[in-house]
Amino acid sequence: VQLQASGGGLVQPGESLRLSCAASGFTLDHYAIGWYRQAPEKGREGVSCMTSSGVVLYYADTVKGRFTISRDRAKNTVYLQMNTLKPDDTAVYYCAAKFRGDSVWNYWGQGTQVTVSS
Repeated sequence: VQLQASGGGLVQPGESLRLSCAASGFTLDHYAIGWYRQAPEKGREGVSCMTSSGVVLYYADTVKGRFTISRDRAKNTVYLQMNTLKPDDTAVYYCAAKFRGDSVWNYWGQGTQVTVSS
């Protein structure tokens, strides 16, 4: 049972990346999904969250209008489309899954590095 985050990389400001979070050993259908990030020497920041039914609950103010969370139930995968990336978006990005009704995240992905630099 695990979440596998991928899709990070080094890009220039203004470019895009799409992060993926694939679940294995369980189905994401009944789980809310969250994306978090942690920049060097900073605390973890919530980026976006989507309910098990696909309702987007939250985007951080710093990413509104640039990032989009989505899920593909057939692929058991959640995505974070990141457009118009900025240097301040540089961080390790993590996905997390929480069974509906639970108060804590049950599973965390291992993180994928996103670096935005010219």
